[in-house]
Amino acid sequence: MAAPPPRSQEAVVLIAILDFTTTAADRPAALAQLDSEHDTVRAMAGNVAFRVYACRSDETRVTVVHEWADAESFAGYTRSDAFARSGLVIRPMMTTDPVSRRFRAELLETVA
Repeated sequence: MAAPPPRSQEAVVLIAILDFTTTAADRPAALAQLDSEHDTVRAMAGNVAFRVYACRSDETRVTVVHEWADAESFAGYTRSDAFARSGLVIRPMMTTDPVSRRFRAELLETVA
């Protein structure tokens, strides 16, 4: 049996999913902070997507989904002023510890 073709490094992306909670009263301010950094994050080298979601079934939960071209680009984001600013604003509002899950994912296809 022939060996499978080598994987293209261009097809492997880093996906980070951040989940956290605030009080219902603080969630609009947390969302506003993340929204205020959206264009800055999207303009960073290697950023493919930055999406912020307010949970529809729990008025305290927030999820941020990032897609990055590679781990180095994501690491650059975590060292950025935008990341630091959001942390300063949002961390004091968090009612539980944030959970950040990071995945290396292989892009199978993009369907338009």
